Amino acid sequence: MPLHVDTIPTPLGTATAAVDDAGALARFAFTESVHDVHEWAQAQGAASIDGPGRAAHVAAQVAEWFDGRRTSFDLPLAAQGTAFQHAVWDALCAIPFGEVRTYGDLARSLGRPGAARAVGGANGRNPIALIVPCHRVVSTTGLGGYTGGLAIKRALLAHEGSMRVAWQPNDGQLPLVRDAG
Repeated sequence: MPLHVDTIPTPLGTATAAVDDAGALARFAFTESVHDVHEWAQAQGAASIDGPGRAAHVAAQVAEWFDGRRTSFDLPLAAQGTAFQHAVWDALCAIPFGEVRTYGDLARSLGRPGAARAVGGANGRNPIALIVPCHRVVSTTGLGGYTGGLAIKRALLAHEGSMRVAWQPNDGQLPLVRDAG
């Protein structure tokens, strides 16, 4: 089944989405070009074609999220991954808007308390950024990583209003400072 690649304007720049014929979302990325998503689709064994307007339903919900009218998404998803990756991605979707979890928290919630690094790996392979909210997972000492870049991760967390990020130039780390209340 081909994937239709479309662009979606956001306050953080143009995002790229890939949906299947039924409209299920297979990829959403902030920092990938249309060309990058076509290459990703081919690496997944899928044909890809330009699909202007094919992800309009995704664009509408993303706009509502950024406008503050939505805190979660109701989209059909078609992410490809291992059973463990899907378990991690399902756990990501259970993290409420405005909250964060550590990689260790997620590992424990999956009954695998020693698997924080594996959770981090699955989190980093999440093909559907924002909608499957991998930005809500942080390390115990700072932001952790984010495929779209730490500036986007900080912006997403700030949008959700649950934390503010403090920069400590002495060690280059980005520790989180939880807001009271």
